[in-house]
Amino acid sequence: MKILITGGSGYLGRHLVRRLTKGAGIFRYTCFSADPLGLPQGATLDLRDGAAVARFVADFAPDAIIHTAGSNRTPDMAAVIVEGTRHVTAAAAAVGARLIHLSTDSVFDGAHAPYDETAAPAPLNAYGRAKATAEAIAAGHPDAVIVRTSLIYGLEEMDNGTAWMAAALREGRPVTLFTNQRRNPVWVETLCAACLALAERSSSPAGNYRGVLNVAGRQVMTRAAFGLRMLDWWGVAERATLSLGLDESGQWPPDCTMDVNRAESLLPVALWGVDELLARAGRDDLPQARA
Repeated sequence: MKILITGGSGYLGRHLVRRLTKGAGIFRYTCFSADPLGLPQGATLDLRDGAAVARFVADFAPDAIIHTAGSNRTPDMAAVIVEGTRHVTAAAAAVGARLIHLSTDSVFDGAHAPYDETAAPAPLNAYGRAKATAEAIAAGHPDAVIVRTSLIYGLEEMDNGTAWMAAALREGRPVTLFTNQRRNPVWVETLCAACLALAERSSSPAGNYRGVLNVAGRQVMTRAAFGLRMLDWWGVAERATLSLGLDESGQWPPDCTMDVNRAESLLPVALWGVDELLARAGRDDLPQARA
Protein backbone atom coordinates (compact mmCIF):
# COMPACT_ATOMS: atom_id res chain seq x y z
CA MET A 1 0.00 0.00 0.00
CA LYS A 2 1.24 3.48 -0.91
CA ILE A 3 0.35 6.28 1.50
CA LEU A 4 0.90 10.02 1.19
CA ILE A 5 0.92 12.20 4.32
CA THR A 6 0.45 15.95 3.88
CA GLY A 7 1.72 18.14 6.70
CA GLY A 8 4.63 15.89 7.59
CA SER A 9 6.27 18.64 9.63
CA GLY A 10 3.25 19.02 11.93
CA TYR A 11 2.74 17.22 15.22
CA LEU A 12 0.33 14.58 13.90
CA GLY A 13 2.14 14.33 10.58
CA ARG A 14 5.49 13.62 12.24
CA HIS A 15 3.98 10.84 14.32
CA LEU A 16 2.30 9.28 11.30
CA VAL A 17 5.57 9.33 9.35
CA ARG A 18 7.51 7.77 12.21
CA ARG A 19 4.94 5.01 12.46
CA LEU A 20 5.13 4.36 8.71
CA THR A 21 8.92 4.03 8.85
CA LYS A 22 8.41 0.94 11.02
CA GLY A 23 6.25 -0.83 8.43
CA ALA A 24 6.82 -2.44 5.07
CA GLY A 25 4.63 -0.13 3.01
CA ILE A 26 5.67 2.62 0.62
CA PHE A 27 5.01 6.18 1.74
CA ARG A 28 5.88 9.80 1.11
CA TYR A 29 5.17 12.96 3.05
CA THR A 30 5.10 16.66 2.27
CA CYS A 31 6.24 19.75 4.14
CA PHE A 32 5.73 23.40 3.29
CA SER A 33 9.30 24.48 4.06
CA ALA A 34 11.44 22.94 6.80
CA ASP A 35 11.43 19.17 7.22
CA PRO A 36 12.26 18.28 10.85
CA LEU A 37 12.42 14.57 10.00
CA GLY A 38 14.85 14.82 7.09
CA LEU A 39 13.89 11.48 5.59
CA PRO A 40 14.32 10.62 1.91
CA GLN A 41 10.55 10.14 1.60
CA GLY A 42 9.97 13.82 2.39
CA ALA A 43 9.25 16.49 -0.21
CA THR A 44 8.64 20.24 -0.17
CA LEU A 45 5.21 21.10 -1.55
CA ASP A 46 3.05 24.22 -1.32
CA LEU A 47 -0.51 22.92 -1.22
CA ARG A 48 -1.78 26.29 -2.43
CA ASP A 49 -0.22 25.49 -5.82
CA GLY A 50 -2.82 23.29 -7.45
CA ALA A 51 -0.72 22.36 -10.47
CA ALA A 52 2.20 21.31 -8.26
CA VAL A 53 -0.08 19.22 -6.05
CA ALA A 54 -1.63 17.50 -9.07
CA ARG A 55 1.81 16.66 -10.51
CA PHE A 56 3.19 15.34 -7.24
CA VAL A 57 0.19 13.14 -6.49
CA ALA A 58 -0.01 11.83 -10.07
CA ASP A 59 3.68 10.95 -10.01
CA PHE A 60 3.48 9.06 -6.70
CA ALA A 61 0.00 7.60 -7.34
CA PRO A 62 -0.84 6.77 -3.70
CA ASP A 63 -3.56 4.37 -2.65
CA ALA A 64 -4.50 6.73 0.18
CA ILE A 65 -3.81 10.30 1.25
CA ILE A 66 -3.96 11.32 4.90
CA HIS A 67 -4.41 15.07 4.73
CA THR A 68 -3.17 16.63 7.98
CA ALA A 69 -1.71 19.87 6.62
CA GLY A 70 -3.21 23.15 7.72
CA SER A 71 -2.50 26.49 9.34
CA ASN A 72 -3.98 28.50 12.19
CA ARG A 73 -2.09 31.66 11.30
CA THR A 74 -3.26 34.53 9.16
CA PRO A 75 -3.04 35.71 6.42
CA ASP A 76 -2.45 32.32 4.77
CA MET A 77 -4.75 30.27 7.01
CA ALA A 78 -7.79 30.16 4.73
CA ALA A 79 -5.68 29.63 1.62
CA VAL A 80 -3.80 26.70 3.12
CA ILE A 81 -6.84 25.06 4.69
CA VAL A 82 -9.42 25.70 1.98
CA GLU A 83 -7.44 25.86 -1.26
CA GLY A 84 -4.98 23.25 -0.05
CA THR A 85 -7.84 20.85 0.68
CA ARG A 86 -9.41 21.64 -2.68
CA HIS A 87 -6.19 20.75 -4.48
CA VAL A 88 -5.50 17.60 -2.42
CA THR A 89 -9.08 16.38 -2.86
CA ALA A 90 -8.98 16.90 -6.62
CA ALA A 91 -5.62 15.16 -6.90
CA ALA A 92 -6.82 12.23 -4.79
CA ALA A 93 -9.90 11.82 -6.98
CA ALA A 94 -7.80 11.97 -10.14
CA VAL A 95 -5.68 8.97 -9.09
CA GLY A 96 -8.45 7.10 -7.27
CA ALA A 97 -6.85 7.47 -3.85
CA ARG A 98 -8.83 7.11 -0.65
CA LEU A 99 -8.83 10.41 1.30
CA ILE A 100 -8.57 10.71 5.08
CA HIS A 101 -9.16 14.38 5.85
CA LEU A 102 -8.36 15.71 9.32
CA SER A 103 -10.82 18.20 10.72
CA THR A 104 -11.52 19.62 14.17
CA ASP A 105 -14.12 20.10 16.88
CA SER A 106 -13.66 23.85 16.30
CA VAL A 107 -16.27 23.58 13.54
CA PHE A 108 -18.92 23.52 16.31
CA ASP A 109 -20.48 26.47 18.12
CA GLY A 110 -20.14 24.77 21.50
CA ALA A 111 -23.78 25.33 22.45
CA HIS A 112 -25.31 21.99 21.43
CA ALA A 113 -23.04 19.29 22.86
CA PRO A 114 -22.61 16.39 22.67
CA TYR A 115 -21.94 16.32 18.94
CA ASP A 116 -22.25 13.15 16.90
CA GLU A 117 -21.35 12.62 13.24
CA THR A 118 -24.60 14.17 12.01
CA ALA A 119 -23.87 17.54 13.66
CA ALA A 120 -23.70 20.38 11.15
CA PRO A 121 -20.81 22.85 11.44
CA ALA A 122 -21.58 26.21 13.03
CA PRO A 123 -18.13 27.75 13.60
CA LEU A 124 -17.50 30.87 15.65
CA ASN A 125 -14.14 31.98 14.26
CA ALA A 126 -12.09 32.16 11.06
CA TYR A 127 -10.23 28.92 11.77
CA GLY A 128 -13.44 27.00 12.34
CA ARG A 129 -15.02 28.51 9.23
CA ALA A 130 -12.04 27.52 7.10
CA LYS A 131 -12.09 23.97 8.46
CA ALA A 132 -15.85 23.70 7.87
CA THR A 133 -15.39 24.80 4.27
CA ALA A 134 -12.59 22.26 3.86
CA GLU A 135 -14.87 19.54 5.21
CA ALA A 136 -17.45 20.35 2.54
CA ILE A 137 -14.78 20.15 -0.16
CA ALA A 138 -13.44 16.81 1.08
CA ALA A 139 -16.98 15.44 1.29
CA GLY A 140 -17.18 15.76 -2.49
CA HIS A 141 -14.66 12.93 -2.85
CA PRO A 142 -16.50 9.61 -3.25
CA ASP A 143 -14.05 7.70 -1.03
CA ALA A 144 -13.34 10.10 1.82
CA VAL A 145 -13.44 10.00 5.60
CA ILE A 146 -13.60 13.32 7.43
CA VAL A 147 -12.01 12.74 10.83
CA ARG A 148 -13.14 15.27 13.40
CA THR A 149 -10.76 15.28 16.32
CA SER A 150 -9.81 17.39 19.33
CA LEU A 151 -6.72 18.42 21.30
CA ILE A 152 -3.84 16.15 20.29
CA TYR A 153 -1.16 15.27 22.85
CA GLY A 154 1.65 12.80 23.32
CA LEU A 155 3.62 11.39 26.23
CA GLU A 156 6.99 11.18 24.47
CA GLU A 157 6.99 14.47 22.55
CA MET A 158 5.39 17.59 24.00
CA ASP A 159 2.44 18.83 21.97
CA ASN A 160 2.46 22.37 20.57
CA GLY A 161 -0.05 23.80 23.04
CA THR A 162 1.77 22.47 26.07
CA ALA A 163 5.11 23.60 24.64
CA TRP A 164 3.76 27.14 24.31
CA MET A 165 2.47 27.10 27.91
CA ALA A 166 5.72 25.71 29.27
CA ALA A 167 7.82 28.32 27.48
CA ALA A 168 5.56 31.17 28.63
CA LEU A 169 5.55 30.04 32.25
CA ARG A 170 9.31 29.60 32.32
CA GLU A 171 9.71 33.11 30.92
CA GLY A 172 7.26 34.58 33.44
CA ARG A 173 4.56 35.41 30.88
CA PRO A 174 0.90 35.07 31.90
CA VAL A 175 -1.00 31.92 30.95
CA THR A 176 -4.72 31.50 31.57
CA LEU A 177 -6.31 28.06 31.42
CA PHE A 178 -10.03 28.17 30.74
CA THR A 179 -12.40 26.33 33.04
CA ASN A 180 -15.45 26.69 30.76
CA GLN A 181 -14.10 25.02 27.61
CA ARG A 182 -14.71 21.28 27.32
CA ARG A 183 -12.92 18.99 24.85
CA ASN A 184 -12.04 15.33 24.19
CA PRO A 185 -8.21 15.28 24.17
CA VAL A 186 -6.77 12.46 22.06
CA TRP A 187 -3.47 10.61 22.39
CA VAL A 188 -1.52 11.09 19.19
CA GLU A 189 -0.79 7.36 18.90
CA THR A 190 -4.53 6.63 19.05
CA LEU A 191 -5.18 9.12 16.26
CA CYS A 192 -2.35 7.76 14.12
CA ALA A 193 -3.62 4.20 14.44
CA ALA A 194 -7.15 5.32 13.61
CA CYS A 195 -6.06 7.22 10.50
CA LEU A 196 -4.04 4.30 9.19
CA ALA A 197 -6.87 1.85 9.83
CA LEU A 198 -9.25 4.10 7.92
CA ALA A 199 -6.76 4.59 5.08
CA GLU A 200 -6.48 0.91 4.30
CA ARG A 201 -9.04 -0.26 1.77
CA SER A 202 -10.28 -3.57 3.08
CA SER A 203 -13.38 -5.51 4.00
CA SER A 204 -13.12 -4.25 7.57
CA PRO A 205 -15.66 -1.73 8.90
CA ALA A 206 -12.95 0.94 9.04
CA GLY A 207 -11.72 0.27 5.52
CA ASN A 208 -15.26 0.52 4.15
CA TYR A 209 -16.28 3.61 6.09
CA ARG A 210 -17.07 6.91 4.34
CA GLY A 211 -18.27 10.21 5.74
CA VAL A 212 -17.68 12.01 9.03
CA LEU A 213 -16.17 10.15 11.98
CA ASN A 214 -15.46 11.56 15.45
CA VAL A 215 -12.07 10.23 16.59
CA ALA A 216 -11.03 11.54 20.00
CA GLY A 217 -10.46 10.42 23.56
CA ARG A 218 -13.50 9.17 25.43
CA GLN A 219 -12.78 11.39 28.46
CA VAL A 220 -14.19 14.92 28.37
CA MET A 221 -12.07 17.52 30.18
CA THR A 222 -11.93 21.27 30.58
CA ARG A 223 -9.02 23.01 28.97
CA ALA A 224 -7.83 23.88 32.47
CA ALA A 225 -7.85 20.30 33.73
CA PHE A 226 -6.14 19.05 30.57
CA GLY A 227 -3.51 21.79 30.65
CA LEU A 228 -2.65 21.06 34.27
CA ARG A 229 -2.36 17.31 33.57
CA MET A 230 0.09 18.00 30.74
CA LEU A 231 2.16 20.46 32.77
CA ASP A 232 2.39 17.90 35.56
CA TRP A 233 3.34 15.10 33.14
CA TRP A 234 6.17 17.16 31.66
CA GLY A 235 7.38 18.37 35.04
CA VAL A 236 6.76 22.05 34.41
CA ALA A 237 6.97 23.42 37.95
CA GLU A 238 6.82 27.14 37.14
CA ARG A 239 3.26 28.25 37.97
CA ALA A 240 3.67 31.82 39.28
CA THR A 241 2.06 33.38 36.20
CA LEU A 242 -0.56 30.66 35.69
CA SER A 243 -4.21 31.39 36.37
CA LEU A 244 -7.56 29.73 35.85
CA GLY A 245 -10.44 31.67 34.36
CA LEU A 246 -13.42 31.85 32.04
CA ASP A 247 -13.19 32.42 28.31
CA GLU A 248 -15.73 35.19 27.69
CA SER A 249 -14.46 36.23 24.26
CA GLY A 250 -17.19 34.47 22.32
CA GLN A 251 -14.56 33.48 19.76
CA TRP A 252 -14.16 29.86 20.83
CA PRO A 253 -16.84 27.22 21.39
CA PRO A 254 -17.31 26.49 25.09
CA ASP A 255 -18.40 22.84 24.96
CA CYS A 256 -17.15 20.71 22.05
CA THR A 257 -17.91 17.36 23.68
CA MET A 258 -17.98 14.74 20.93
CA ASP A 259 -19.88 11.46 20.89
CA VAL A 260 -17.25 8.85 19.97
CA ASN A 261 -19.45 5.75 20.18
CA ARG A 262 -19.32 5.16 16.43
CA ALA A 263 -15.51 5.25 16.35
CA GLU A 264 -15.29 2.94 19.37
CA SER A 265 -17.43 0.34 17.61
CA LEU A 266 -15.79 0.80 14.20
CA LEU A 267 -12.06 1.11 14.84
CA PRO A 268 -9.55 -1.49 16.08
CA VAL A 269 -8.19 1.22 18.38
CA ALA A 270 -8.81 2.05 22.05
CA LEU A 271 -9.88 5.67 22.56
CA TRP A 272 -8.01 6.12 25.83
CA GLY A 273 -8.98 8.99 28.10
CA VAL A 274 -6.20 11.20 29.46
CA ASP A 275 -6.44 10.07 33.09
CA GLU A 276 -6.64 6.41 32.10
CA LEU A 277 -3.60 6.72 29.87
CA LEU A 278 -1.57 8.68 32.43
CA ALA A 279 -2.37 6.13 35.13
CA ARG A 280 -1.10 3.33 32.91
CA ALA A 281 1.97 5.35 31.92
CA GLY A 282 2.72 5.94 35.58
CA ARG A 283 2.86 2.17 36.06
CA ASP A 284 5.25 1.79 33.11
CA ASP A 285 2.44 -0.07 31.37
CA LEU A 286 1.76 2.30 28.49
CA PRO A 287 -0.76 0.64 26.16
CA GLN A 288 -0.02 0.30 22.48
CA ALA A 289 -2.47 1.79 20.03
CA ARG A 290 -3.43 -1.01 17.71
CA ALA A 291 -3.71 -1.09 13.90
